Amino acid sequence: MILSVDNVTYKYKNAKAPVLEDVSAVFSKGDISAVTGPNGSGKTTLAKVIMGILKPQEGRVTISSGDGVTDISSLSLAETGRKIGYVMQDPARQMFSTTVREEMEYGLRNMGLDEKETEARKKRFLSYFDMEGYEETFPFSLSQGEKQRLVLAAVLAMEPEWLILDEPTASLDVRRKRMLGEYLLKIKNDLGSGIIIISHDASFVRRYAQAEIKMTGDGHV
Repeated sequence: MILSVDNVTYKYKNAKAPVLEDVSAVFSKGDISAVTGPNGSGKTTLAKVIMGILKPQEGRVTISSGDGVTDISSLSLAETGRKIGYVMQDPARQMFSTTVREEMEYGLRNMGLDEKETEARKKRFLSYFDMEGYEETFPFSLSQGEKQRLVLAAVLAMEPEWLILDEPTASLDVRRKRMLGEYLLKIKNDLGSGIIIISHDASFVRRYAQAEIKMTGDGHV
């Protein structure tokens, strides 16, 4: 399965030049890929275009599988969210429930899953990220690493085909970076998800990514 960015151009309103100009890239499911580049080079904009949050003025983003080719622009944000999970740089911005249990259940119930399946996925992914016993904990009282693991668990419980992480190591120490890297390898190997990391962290990228897309800072790769 392939996620393709084909000749995408995106220009913010009132900007002098496009932040993305004729950008093309290919990401393979089952790989960890990194998008790197200087500040302002368009990394996060590219992630938002892939997610369908921003619509490109030119080009398109597609997912190719045995079922054919799906243009992301043809999907609603909810439909895209089921195919592509997104973890922000600050995981707290994605949390709004009063307990870890509610945080895990929210997305699953919005998918229309019954109680039995919701409970099964919640337990599976809390266990996967070593978060058993936290169900009644207030999410904002968790450590930064625990918040990140909770958001990863909640996103992956919806079983997206792709996972995008925006600067996931920005606030982590060396030990927690290593833990995150091992979790990403586990996700890749166990779940077969395609993982895209938006990152400045060159050593993390070298250690864990199989492919790298370098943004040049002038709208190109």
